[in-house]
Amino acid sequence: MRAFVLAGEPSGDRLGGALMTGLRTLSPDVEFAGIGGVEMRAQGLESLFPMDELSVMGIAEVLPRYRHLLRRMHQTADAVLEWQPDVLITIDVPDFALRVAREVKARSDIRTVHYVAPSVWAWRPGRAAKMARSIDQVLALLPFEPPYMEAAGMRCDFVGHPVVSEPVASDAEAAAFRTDTGIGDAPMILVLPGSRRNEVARLAPIFGEALRPVLARHASARVVVPAAAPVAATVAEQVKRWPGAPLVLDPSDLPRAQAAERKRRAFAAADVALAASGTVSLELAAVRTPMVVAYDMNWISWQIISRMVRVDSATLVNLVTDSKAVPEFLGPACRPQPIADALDRTLEAPGKQLAALDATMEALGRGGEAPGLRAARAVLDGLA
Repeated sequence: MRAFVLAGEPSGDRLGGALMTGLRTLSPDVEFAGIGGVEMRAQGLESLFPMDELSVMGIAEVLPRYRHLLRRMHQTADAVLEWQPDVLITIDVPDFALRVAREVKARSDIRTVHYVAPSVWAWRPGRAAKMARSIDQVLALLPFEPPYMEAAGMRCDFVGHPVVSEPVASDAEAAAFRTDTGIGDAPMILVLPGSRRNEVARLAPIFGEALRPVLARHASARVVVPAAAPVAATVAEQVKRWPGAPLVLDPSDLPRAQAAERKRRAFAAADVALAASGTVSLELAAVRTPMVVAYDMNWISWQIISRMVRVDSATLVNLVTDSKAVPEFLGPACRPQPIADALDRTLEAPGKQLAALDATMEALGRGGEAPGLRAARAVLDGLA
């Protein structure tokens, strides 16, 4: 069996790595080609080109690179058609991935699977019908998504989110992290300004200013910043301007497994987190770390996107639990003082979020079969 797997950002790379592991378990003779990052390369993938070329978010941010991305789309589609896989599996990055799938479908009958259902329940509901012209099957992370895809004529399988089966640090490991870093019993604030360079450049100054009043009120608090590998240098430069002498965890200075373990321990050790909007909120929920979520983007991108959105939350914990358990500050609301006030409130009463964090993990499949294996089983069943 041959599978061409395409991911375009770190969260998709994790999904792809888990799916590839599942496919290898169920079909040991599987061969892979495609585009991916660290997790997918660990499963034997030789990426067609560096995955981080696709890690761009926001309409205004994409425009300057559009011609280059278009060349990469055609290059990727040509590679799929030349290799002739049994299945093309595209993971997230829909603006890129679905155009590749459309070009492949127009020139072949290769089966197409898209992993991560587009959030048509949130914005641009017409995407499902448009997607159905080139996608045969969708793998959904959220339990309420299949009906939206099936109504458009695609097979859709809820496979759960890989975060529910990823390892988490124990209380003893979290305590060891505090001891090893000299934090001890001090309040610990985890700060996560994103995994893309444009995110870090925009959010880091805001996050740094938000920390000033918090650290003024909690003088003993320590700030820890686990950096994503592609932006570690950018993060280290940005936090030089922050108060509190933040500790930056750069994964590039450790073997991959050791860096991942250190990150898990940091997540579990924190009293509260300030995080960019994204799947990192689920990683925090998995270890029951209360959080405040904030996100900003180019003004033009915000003006366009905010008029298209059909829901009033971008945080998965809030969406899955239909609540406002996690404070979030998006677009014009992403300002230092309101964020600081929310961090203070969460530090003082962290238990208010815990029920929502637990409910989220249960809804996403914790305790069941590993999502990567479920996803692989769904792909193979679709090929049968």
